[in-house]
Amino acid sequence: MTTLKLYNTLSRTKEAFEPQDPKRVTMYVCGPTVYSYAHIGNARSAVSFDVLFRLLRHIYGQEHVVYARNITDVDDKINKAAYEQGVDISVITEKFAKIYQEDLENLGNLSPNIQPWATQTMDEIIGMIKALVDKGHAYEAQGHVLFDVSSYKDYGSLSKRSQDEMIAGARVEVAPYKKNPSDFVLWKPSDETTPGWDSPWGEGRPGWHIECSAMIEKHLGKTIDIHCGGIDLTFPHHENEIAQSTCAHDGEVFVRYWLHNGFLNMGDEKMSKSLGNIALIRELNEEYPPEALRMALLSAQYRQPLNWTESLVEQATSNLDKFYKKLDDLAGVEVSETKVDSDVLEAVLDDMNTPMAYAALFALLKNKELSDAELKATLLGSGELLGFFQQSPQDWFASKSTGKELIDGALSDEEVKVLVDQRNDAKKSKDFALADQIRDDLSAKGVIIKDTPQGTTWERR
Repeated sequence: MTTLKLYNTLSRTKEAFEPQDPKRVTMYVCGPTVYSYAHIGNARSAVSFDVLFRLLRHIYGQEHVVYARNITDVDDKINKAAYEQGVDISVITEKFAKIYQEDLENLGNLSPNIQPWATQTMDEIIGMIKALVDKGHAYEAQGHVLFDVSSYKDYGSLSKRSQDEMIAGARVEVAPYKKNPSDFVLWKPSDETTPGWDSPWGEGRPGWHIECSAMIEKHLGKTIDIHCGGIDLTFPHHENEIAQSTCAHDGEVFVRYWLHNGFLNMGDEKMSKSLGNIALIRELNEEYPPEALRMALLSAQYRQPLNWTESLVEQATSNLDKFYKKLDDLAGVEVSETKVDSDVLEAVLDDMNTPMAYAALFALLKNKELSDAELKATLLGSGELLGFFQQSPQDWFASKSTGKELIDGALSDEEVKVLVDQRNDAKKSKDFALADQIRDDLSAKGVIIKDTPQGTTWERR
């Protein structure tokens, strides 16, 4: 097997991946701040690194990979939403954390091994801040505790920015109690409108950056193998994580491989609330088959920008039709175990080159040397590595007969055949409600079902 190679943002090079301990490969992905619905840009990071999680499990074994993705459940945006609604922050965070998890499950993501919440890590957060103060890397000022950037000589090593660039990029708060404009908040005071926890510095709450450092130390250790997130988190969030964790642990390496996914743009524009072009995962999951969204999200290599368009999703849907049609043709073929195609694996091992993996998947459909059993086993195994083909062909084609597809597009003959077969199976098992539903869905698409003594026929209206 070829070595896994990953592009390390810290070194700006593609490096061979070697875990500290092959029996415990550690991976952390920055999760959501749960105050609202997540958008498709958030999904790109989660789906991209779900592929990495699947790949690591394939290489090292499911039991030897520990993947943590956090929930940020204390934040000023959360506080604002809770205050405006007159509820505890937990009402907001529990609702949107559940929705986020459901959204990603629909997109085919595996659940992380660990999902730590910031509010459940408060003792560790306070302990890390205290260690930084005791070691001379942080100071208290007017109820705040701030990290002293000047105490860490390698600050800026991840983002490769100058001090002036970092000050501008962080949009730092100008405050008279700061020793340096780049110093960032580890702890801040709370008032009657915001949640707070007891600490050596008074009632308060943590800054954003310290939360991830504390959760990583608690669940994965002082040094981890892989840390992932969107490119927008490189500075200041990940830069600050490195500084505080390294200093709290007396110079020990914090993260060995830093991975960042590129931006997702809406057409040719950056997705932003100010432009009003935010596309929510939940709404897209209702409008399109979720597996098609996943295929669209992985259509570009994770580090490259991705232009999100309706035609991109439609193309992904059409591509999946081809694979599920082939799997439907092979429905009667028995497979004892699945396997991953060597070309698909080679592509994913090369810094998760999913476009190359797609090309290898399509090559399988044209491979005349494989037996039906070999083809089915390889399609299923290769698909699983990427998070595809994990539902039946009947379920795939049925998922397209609702929502936008039901209104906008005609079913292909292959899709009609699959649904007719599914209806016949439902009738045989006396599931007449399902049979009627399929008939009604087909009728809405302009396909008329006729039951005759010779069997079921259909025609287009």
